[in-house]
Amino acid sequence: MHAWHWRTWEGLPYLTCGLLEPWHHGFFTQQFWPSLPIELTKVLHPEVPAYRLKQVHGNTVLSPKEIEGKLTEGGDEVDSEGDFALVSGDGLISDQPLQAIWVATADCTPVLIADEKTGQVAAVHAGWRGTALKIVPQAINRMQAQGSKLQDLRIAMGPAIAGEVYQVSEQVAAEVGSTVVSHRDEKAILEELYELPNSPLLPDENPERVRLDVRRVNALQLEQLGMSAEQVAIAPYCTYQTPEHFFSYRREKQKKVQWSGIVSNDC
Repeated sequence: MHAWHWRTWEGLPYLTCGLLEPWHHGFFTQQFWPSLPIELTKVLHPEVPAYRLKQVHGNTVLSPKEIEGKLTEGGDEVDSEGDFALVSGDGLISDQPLQAIWVATADCTPVLIADEKTGQVAAVHAGWRGTALKIVPQAINRMQAQGSKLQDLRIAMGPAIAGEVYQVSEQVAAEVGSTVVSHRDEKAILEELYELPNSPLLPDENPERVRLDVRRVNALQLEQLGMSAEQVAIAPYCTYQTPEHFFSYRREKQKKVQWSGIVSNDC
C-alpha cells in the first residue's frame, strides 16, 4: 500500500502520493473550486506554464507543443470556455521540463504518471469511456515514444467513484471489461471478470446492472502492459462517499470538478 498525504495551501487541503514525491503534484479538493490550473499551478511551482484540455471522454493524448500547434491553426478541434481557447482531448504528456499539466474530474479517475529517469510526466482523465478506449496505455505509449521505459514509470490514480457505489449497465461493464479479458461476448466477459482475483465487478441488486471499479480495470490494463503493483498507487478515497472533500457528479448532478496536476522535472 503506497502512502498518501494530506497537505494544505493557505488552509485548503489537497492530496499527494508518496510514489510521486520527487515531482511537484497534487490531487486538489473541492475547497479549491472554482480556481483553474493557471492559479492552482502556483501551489505546485511558482513559475511554470499550465496546460489543460477540453475533456471529451475520448482517448486523445496531446503534448503542449501539439496543443499550441492546434491553437495556432484554429479549426474544429479548438473550442472556447469563457476566455480560454481549449483543444479537445483527455490526456496530456509533457514535452519539456517544468510544464504543469492538469486534468479535471468529478467521479472519473485522475491518473498522474511520472518517469523517474527522464522526468517527463502525463496527466489523464480516465472515466469509463476513456478506460474502454485504453487511454492510460495510450499515454504510456506516447511516453515510450519520447524515451520512457516501462520500469521507470510511477503511476498514481487519484480519488474517484469506488466500485462498491458505481452502478452501471452490464453493457457498459462489458465494454470496459473487454479491455482486460479474452472473451468478446457480453455475458462471457462479465463471467470472466467476476472470476478475476480482486474482481473489478460487484453484483447489483437490479437485473442487468452491476457495480464497476474503473480504477481496478485501469490497474489491470497496466498489469497487462507489464507494470508491477509497486509502480501503481490507488488513492483510498471515493468521490461519492467523501462529500467533505470531493465533488461527485453522481451524488450532486452538478457540473463541478476538482483538478489534479503534476509538473515535469528539470532533469
